[in-house]
Amino acid sequence: MALPIAVQLYSIRDSVEADMEAALRKVKEIGYDGVELAGMFDHSPAQIRAWCEEIGLVPISAHVPLVDMIADPDGIMKAYAEVGCKYIVVPYVTEERRPGAEQFAKTIEEITMVGKKAREYGLTLLYHNHDFEFVKVDGEIGLDVLYSKVPAEYLQTQIDTCWVNIGGEVPADYVRKYTGRAPVVHLKDFNIDGKLPKHLYALIGLDDDEEQEESSSFEFRPVGHGMQDMPAILEASVAAGAGWVVVEQDEPSMNLSRMECITKSREYLKTLGW
Repeated sequence: MALPIAVQLYSIRDSVEADMEAALRKVKEIGYDGVELAGMFDHSPAQIRAWCEEIGLVPISAHVPLVDMIADPDGIMKAYAEVGCKYIVVPYVTEERRPGAEQFAKTIEEITMVGKKAREYGLTLLYHNHDFEFVKVDGEIGLDVLYSKVPAEYLQTQIDTCWVNIGGEVPADYVRKYTGRAPVVHLKDFNIDGKLPKHLYALIGLDDDEEQEESSSFEFRPVGHGMQDMPAILEASVAAGAGWVVVEQDEPSMNLSRMECITKSREYLKTLGW
C-alpha cells in the first residue's frame, strides 16, 4: 500500500520565497499530494489554504520554531489550523534544550504545554528529530526519553530517517519502534564519503562556525540516490501506521537545483509504485 507523499517546502525555499503560488503549482505538477510548510512568507493563512484547495494539495503540516509556539501558542495554532494543517511540528531545538543539556527537562514541560494547546485547535504536535537526540541520557536514547515523558496524546513522532541513520540507529527499525505514534515520516537521503564533517549543521544553515571545513564528505541526496534503504523505510512507514511520508532535502546536490532534486525524488518513488 502506497501512502500519499508530501514535500517539505524548506527543500525549495528559494522558489517559495520568490512566488509561493507558482511553487505550489509546480509541486503538484511534479506529482506530490501535499505540502509541509516552513513559514508563510508573508501570505495569510486564508490565502495559502485557498491556493492549496485550488491546486489540489493537502497542507498536512507545518514546521514552526518551538520558541514561537511558546511565545504565542494561541496565535500560532489558530493560524495553522486556518491553513488546514492537521499537524504542527517542532523542527529543531537549540543546544541548551537538547537531551542531556541544562534545559532539556524544561523543554519537555514546554513541549507538553504546546501539545495540549495544539489539541485545543484540532492539531497534533509532532517532533522532528536530528541526530543529537540519539545521545544517551542515563543509558536511554534522548529521543526516547522525550517520547516517554510526553504523553502520546500531546506528542507524536515525525521521524527524520536521515538523522536516525546518522545518529547510529537503523531507520526502518526506528520507525517500526513507534508504530501507532508515527503519523508522518520524513524521507531523506544522503551520501557520506569517509567520516562525517566536524561542523555538520553548517550544511543546513544552523552552524555559523567560521572554521568549518571548506569541503565536506557529506551531502544530502534526492530520495533513492543515496545510502538509505528506502524500500525498507517505506515498508516500515506503512507497517507503523503512518498516514503520510514527506520528502525533504535540506540542500541540493548532484549539480541539480532544489526543484530538480525534489523532482528526482518523486520520480524515484514512482518507480517503486508510490
